[in-house]
Amino acid sequence: MKFGLIGRTLGHSCSPEIHQKLFQALYQEGNSYELLEMEPEELESRLKQLAAEGYTGVNVTIPYKRAVMPFLKGVSAEAEAIGAVNTIKFTEDGMFGFNTDYTGFGRSLLGMGADPHGKVCVVLGTGGAARAVVQFLADHAPKELLAVSRHKNEQDEFREFLEKNGGSLISYEELDGRSGDILVNCTPVGMFPKTGKAAVSEEVVKNFHAAMDLIYNPKETEFLRMGRVNGLKTRNGMYMLTAQAVAAEEIWQNLQVPEEILQKIAEDMEA
Repeated sequence: MKFGLIGRTLGHSCSPEIHQKLFQALYQEGNSYELLEMEPEELESRLKQLAAEGYTGVNVTIPYKRAVMPFLKGVSAEAEAIGAVNTIKFTEDGMFGFNTDYTGFGRSLLGMGADPHGKVCVVLGTGGAARAVVQFLADHAPKELLAVSRHKNEQDEFREFLEKNGGSLISYEELDGRSGDILVNCTPVGMFPKTGKAAVSEEVVKNFHAAMDLIYNPKETEFLRMGRVNGLKTRNGMYMLTAQAVAAEEIWQNLQVPEEILQKIAEDMEA
């Protein structure tokens, strides 16, 4: 079976390595996963070409997670709610879209022992990844759901999405002095090569019980370091990245990957 990742610039992607490790674990060395770079004007024709060439499915990364949606016959409930697709399955009936960032985040969060049910959850950032995070948290009955933006008065679309899910948008100044349970960094602050920085201060971090960072390079960001030294449960973004890849393969191949395989691949990716 043939799979791949579509995007505009993909040289940095870890996805082929993750999928190859999964193929090995499932004794599917005959499968392939390729990087498929394309320009925006090529998107529709290349999707049709991939279907004609017998691809089973593709992942989708920026800047095409929303752009692919008009070309799909249908999308899953979570992709519709988030407004973005990161996984496409090719079938005889057409192309169908899913969002496994939602699933991957959920597996990672619950796997670290941080259940959002009845908890105060705070999301840093308002980008595409934050939408999947917000949607998962909202679907699991938090006590309170907040997203934090440096430009909260310029975020009308995100605010509407957040409020539809029962959440509220606040500024970083309004976050100071608040306490909560789960704090998720969806900003790029602290990512390689600009390490050693965090979107919030240690005074903010120490007021929570669990901290998750969607960044996976470096392995421990300044945000997670502050969490660790203050006794929080912490996890970086590699487990989520691996989990969303595994979830995509489950959709494409109609199978269930054992949790121990997911854990082993995530650990190998960080070795």
